[in-house]
Amino acid sequence: MALSVLSVASEAYPLVKTGGLGDVVGALPAALAPHGVDVTTFLPGYPRVLAALEAGGAPLHRWPDLLGAPAQLLEGEIAGHRLLVLDAPGYFAREGGPYGDPAGRDWDDNWRRFAAFARAAADVAGGAVAGERYDVLHAHDWQSGLAPAYLRFAPPAPDAPRTVMTIHNIAFQGRYDAGIFASLALPALAFAVDGVEYYGGVGYLKAGLESADAITTVSPTYAREILSPDFGMGLEGLIRTRQRRVSGIVNGIDTAVWSPSADPSLPARYDAATLTRRATNKRAVEQAFDLDPGDGPIFCVVSRLTWQKGMDVLADAIPALVERGARLALLGSGDAWLEQAFRDAAERFPGQVGVRLGYDEALSHLLQAGSDAILIPSRFEPCGLTQLYGLAYGCVPVVARTGGLADTVIHANAAALAAGVATGIQFDTVTYESLVGAIALATDLHADAERWEQIQRAGMAADFSWATSGRRYASLYRELLAA
Repeated sequence: MALSVLSVASEAYPLVKTGGLGDVVGALPAALAPHGVDVTTFLPGYPRVLAALEAGGAPLHRWPDLLGAPAQLLEGEIAGHRLLVLDAPGYFAREGGPYGDPAGRDWDDNWRRFAAFARAAADVAGGAVAGERYDVLHAHDWQSGLAPAYLRFAPPAPDAPRTVMTIHNIAFQGRYDAGIFASLALPALAFAVDGVEYYGGVGYLKAGLESADAITTVSPTYAREILSPDFGMGLEGLIRTRQRRVSGIVNGIDTAVWSPSADPSLPARYDAATLTRRATNKRAVEQAFDLDPGDGPIFCVVSRLTWQKGMDVLADAIPALVERGARLALLGSGDAWLEQAFRDAAERFPGQVGVRLGYDEALSHLLQAGSDAILIPSRFEPCGLTQLYGLAYGCVPVVARTGGLADTVIHANAAALAAGVATGIQFDTVTYESLVGAIALATDLHADAERWEQIQRAGMAADFSWATSGRRYASLYRELLAA
């Protein structure tokens, strides 16, 4: 008999996405279906999500007062799988992004918006909504973190489902002042160190980690890293106390969306046997980013422009990159001062540095298909998906040795090159010297066409589909139910 899982998240591709969380949540239903797991995805009713629902049909449930606003439960589909949407106009019918206004400022009531979302998810998973019953509630990141806490402290039914809390990035925790607790509809006993209380306030991710039956992160290395103060962001003590319930499962990629041989975004499709066709895509990247044509390597960046991603170090390293005859194509947005730094670099090195601020899904595919290497100098990276896309597309990853980057890229040292298993370049510590050294190694390897193609083909042969990861999630769910 199939297991029934409610996957609760604030975003899911293709309906709403701000980063890797959306890609992962969007891919889970198809990844788990072959393993006897039926996944229903539960999303907030943002305007784009509601617009994608098919018209017709009565709401499955109504909440006259869901932490201060009326709401209803709607049903639809996402990529052929079941979707439930919390339609609460008072919380989600807004212009802007999922978490902030058009100017990028966080909504002041995010604490209430996502508490209501979590409360509704707990109701749905726990049997309080007619016709809905689930074996497991799987919560993703802080926006869903209160759902396991609601099931623990204010359960809608005595036979509440098992719960899993996945940390996609522990740096984002949903921390709020203690004054909001009275509005969360939780019993007083929940405001305790083994509940939702966190350094005198309320911690949404902390609540999920404390209350869930199992905790997962998105790579084995990150699961170890977050046990230390350098990576645990204040939660390392709690995670250490629950270490036996913590596991790291590397994210997969949706090979139906990310496949260079079938990608509709590309001027030229190709596979590992037809790598010469990438030259057409390289010319398209040059044109899109106003780069001078040439045979030298193009390094691309597809990233949030933040300190975590090491973008400050990359900005400093651009002159050295250009000096080695390489070019840079950057797509991303983030901190204003970093955006300006890359604009300045494009003006200083016209034809050698191209910058597109913002995000464009099709352009991100083109960059992977036409660039020679992708730079990912993250100071910490729970899993990372762009390096996996790079591997699949023959765009050689140049990455910091941390988190999922360390788990998924095989460094091109002498032994790995001799064995034909090297898939990219890793470097220790995110400093100017280490990044410039990695760029130098990449340009030297690129100059040897035969060896570079060997690295590309080894990366393209790696299996980073959801097959293995989906099996591990299914096993975790069954272990929880058996326990």
